[in-house]
Amino acid sequence: MNIFPAIDLCNKKVVRLTQGNYNIIDIYSEHPKKVATKFYNDGARHLHVVDLDGAKEGQLVNFDAIKNICSINELFIEVGGGIRNEQTIEKYISIGVSRVILGTIAVKKLDFVKKVAKRFKDKIAVSVDAIDGLVATNGWKEISNLPSYDFCIELRDIGIKNIIYTDISKDGELSGTNLEIYKKLVTIDRIKITASGGVSYIEEIARLKEIGVDSVIVGKAIYEGVLNLKDIIKFEKEC
Repeated sequence: MNIFPAIDLCNKKVVRLTQGNYNIIDIYSEHPKKVATKFYNDGARHLHVVDLDGAKEGQLVNFDAIKNICSINELFIEVGGGIRNEQTIEKYISIGVSRVILGTIAVKKLDFVKKVAKRFKDKIAVSVDAIDGLVATNGWKEISNLPSYDFCIELRDIGIKNIIYTDISKDGELSGTNLEIYKKLVTIDRIKITASGGVSYIEEIARLKEIGVDSVIVGKAIYEGVLNLKDIIKFEKEC
């Protein structure tokens, strides 16, 4: 299993939202690269980065900060937030991003996702963010009528191999993740599932690994000191 500490960027700062609410924001650092470097020094070799401004506005906003993070060698970096065209995908890959995450565009233009999945293959992932089992878009501000589980199957059928699934109701709450949905999602063949949202206990990580989840994103629990990244990585390797 891969452990992805998360860096969410808003106005070039490292922040965390609660349930995707831009009005409930905690600022943790004004130096994203320093945070990424600390994660690397703590043993992380994977990093999840989201341009929150980009997700809301549908365009690149924190590109320079992300480019700076990408100068850290030996990190597998996945980036999402506001990626709506091939030019943006190309731009991120050109600076060393290992995998580009599509969100809103996947709901609104499935043919585009099919096209870029064929072209970029494993460098494309899709973020499926859900509340009450329905897919949310536009920085989690809009709720569709699309069932999230069915959407994951549809993504698999057009060639997507990596899905990052977030239960928005759990995100930033430090109350645990939605284990039941991941038990269901891992039954979809030919898809690697990344669990995101609310992971707060080291026992959860062991359980997610046991049920077959490929990767786990850990955010607020690290920043708030609920979980220690060094301990997580050591524990994951041993369990």
